[in-house]
Amino acid sequence: MRDTDRSSSEMAQATELATLGGGCFWCLEPVFEEVVGVQQVEVGYAGGGMANPSYEQVCSGRTGHAEVVQIRFDPQQVSYRDLLEIFFSIHDPTTPDRQGADVGPQYRSLVLYHNAEQRRIVEDLAAELRAEGVPVVTQLEPFQVFYRAEEYHQAYYRKNPGAGYCQVVVAPKLAKFRAKYASRLKAAAQGA
Repeated sequence: MRDTDRSSSEMAQATELATLGGGCFWCLEPVFEEVVGVQQVEVGYAGGGMANPSYEQVCSGRTGHAEVVQIRFDPQQVSYRDLLEIFFSIHDPTTPDRQGADVGPQYRSLVLYHNAEQRRIVEDLAAELRAEGVPVVTQLEPFQVFYRAEEYHQAYYRKNPGAGYCQVVVAPKLAKFRAKYASRLKAAAQGA
């Protein structure tokens, strides 16, 4: 049976969710969209106290929310640990409330775990990185709620590759990811 023949409920039962914040969600979304086993990536807000925040409210830094990506993935094709390894390599997990020129709590490094197994995996990986000398400051919190960002933020890089931020920040990050993880790309799997 092809994925297109499966119902949404069957696909949801066969998949898991990962919710990650590592700076601007425009940078994270296109990376994870290219990973084999990732079925859907949405950008949004999580980790704060305000219900249904707007982009402007989150950008104020007063809602407690971070910009995040919510990733639906097939654990038979890509593990949660694999996604975390990619996550830790595509952003700077050593700077609190900052990714490059993006500054504020909404840009913090954050993993919102969905179950005890995910928590254990991220704790183990963070400990391994610290043992290697990487001073990880990534916050680890239980997932509570995800607020989908406004529609113009969804697939932003794909829709706006010529925008200044996309060319200067997103495109180089995506190129670095593609070079490092070539074997994990959907394009590589389709060519095989």
